[in-house]
Amino acid sequence: MPPPTSRPKAYDAAYFQRWYRDPALKDAAIGGPARLARKVALAVATAEYHLERPLRTVLDVGCGEGAWRAPLLKLRPKLAYLGFDASEYAIGRYGARRNLHLARFGDFALLRPCPPVDLLVCSDVMHYLDARELDRGLPGLAELCGGVAFLETFTREDGIEGDTHGFQRRPARFYRERLAAHGFTALGSHLWLGPALADGTAALEVPA
Repeated sequence: MPPPTSRPKAYDAAYFQRWYRDPALKDAAIGGPARLARKVALAVATAEYHLERPLRTVLDVGCGEGAWRAPLLKLRPKLAYLGFDASEYAIGRYGARRNLHLARFGDFALLRPCPPVDLLVCSDVMHYLDARELDRGLPGLAELCGGVAFLETFTREDGIEGDTHGFQRRPARFYRERLAAHGFTALGSHLWLGPALADGTAALEVPA
């Protein structure tokens, strides 16, 4: 007897409630406010360090409900935030208020919705994509990153907890090789220097 077919993953209201707002998870939730605030502060400080000026523009690919928007604007009230996600629920509910738009990761093979941004965010997305869609979208992300990228991605070497539905158990080198091929330079803590700034670092600012 063939194994039962697993249900397609749905990024609906129940998904976001379960993983981002479940009171039982407290700050262990993916989008727990204190955890998210630390990530945002790290990304903003790193981008501004390398740009040597305040952050002005952010593109959030796989933005979900746009959770990054509020903490970003709390730190930099004048920045322009733009988000894209494949969830029809998230875009239908929050799109107009939070400047979120409908698109899949692979659409960035052709999609260029803005000039290159100071900070590109793609958090908790790439390890759920099949390799074909990942490879389609990555060139677009490289072109759209004019500063620093926060690309939070987990691998089979990591102790994964939480949402494992659809998780692709790839080795870390899979992502390192692809990102490097598109001009990204690792900075650590899920942060990557975009191709536009790749030649402006000191030797000890990046891993050997």
